[in-house]
Amino acid sequence: AYRRGQWSVIKPQRRISYERVYVFRKSDMKTQTKNVWPIPSVCNIMFIQPKPQNAITIAVSSRALFNMDREQDIYEQQGMEDYLKYQIQHEIEPFAPGPAFPFIKAVEAVNTRLRELYPDSEELFDVVLMTSNHAHVGLRLINSINHYQLFIERFCMTGGNSLIGYLKAYHANLYLSADSMKVREAIEEGIAAATVFSPGKITEVPETQLRVAFDGDAVLFSDESERIYKAHGLDKFFEHEKAHENKPLDHGFLEALGKLQQKFYAKGQRLDCPIRTYLVTARSAASSGTRALKTLRSWGLETDEALFLAGAPKGPMLEKIRPHIFFDDQMFHVEGAAELGTVAAHVPYGIAQTVQSKTARDVKKDMPAKQLE
Repeated sequence: AYRRGQWSVIKPQRRISYERVYVFRKSDMKTQTKNVWPIPSVCNIMFIQPKPQNAITIAVSSRALFNMDREQDIYEQQGMEDYLKYQIQHEIEPFAPGPAFPFIKAVEAVNTRLRELYPDSEELFDVVLMTSNHAHVGLRLINSINHYQLFIERFCMTGGNSLIGYLKAYHANLYLSADSMKVREAIEEGIAAATVFSPGKITEVPETQLRVAFDGDAVLFSDESERIYKAHGLDKFFEHEKAHENKPLDHGFLEALGKLQQKFYAKGQRLDCPIRTYLVTARSAASSGTRALKTLRSWGLETDEALFLAGAPKGPMLEKIRPHIFFDDQMFHVEGAAELGTVAAHVPYGIAQTVQSKTARDVKKDMPAKQLE
């Protein structure tokens, strides 16, 4: 089972072939025999397919994609060996869907439409399963992906090692994880990332339309305006926004979404576009709405709905929108959205994070350094 070569996974109506790449410790190599690779005690395993050119790569952790709370409890309370034993004993049982699961399913629905309109184009979403789990868990992850018929062709399992180098190697445009520490590490290295939280209740979301809601400060844009507000107050913030309303804000990681949106518009699919975006911001439309909307337009991201709440809670509005995911840089808004059934993702980026204390939810999510993600 550990020979070099091609390893195939059978999925309904398609056969996907992966090239196996094993990275071993030097001590493991001492037992190598001709054409046979030893079973490593610690290894990094990657199932590699060439990245589609111009694709938007979304790296998602196993605990964001699937519900692994039971397994995580075993790891924390009983240790690694019992954790691996449990995973092997239950490897034919698929994991339950996790918080990022509906988002990934909707992403695949968008890809299906893109392939229908542009059969030869590789400008689409590319999902990579990026996990610090050990290879022993790989079979259960693969079985789960096949069970739900997810089109995830590329895996990276690092056996407890850092994911950062691999995120860069995969050219990830976005990293979704359930571990806030890994997300902060990724952002410090210049990788767009967000911590995904499970909603307090189940909300039905569309299966054929990707709905993405986002805040308009450090999440979509830069934190330039937020810094003005924190340093000089509300009046200076209003003056700054008015003076710079024709200057787009710095690019944020959701800009790439606009490129795919425009591909549907080019085919006359504006009214039937499977990507729908929502700007949900605490800003006031009168004071700063012009600059926000002009920035979106300069990127080609035509937000379908814009809600300027002027400080009002976002949770009730998101409950009506029913997005697959909502990005915000303030834990207050993330928690409020999650309590009302929205899958919310915290983006710990910008000046707001330097003055924001750790919340109860952050404490709950803090895990050992070798947390398996």
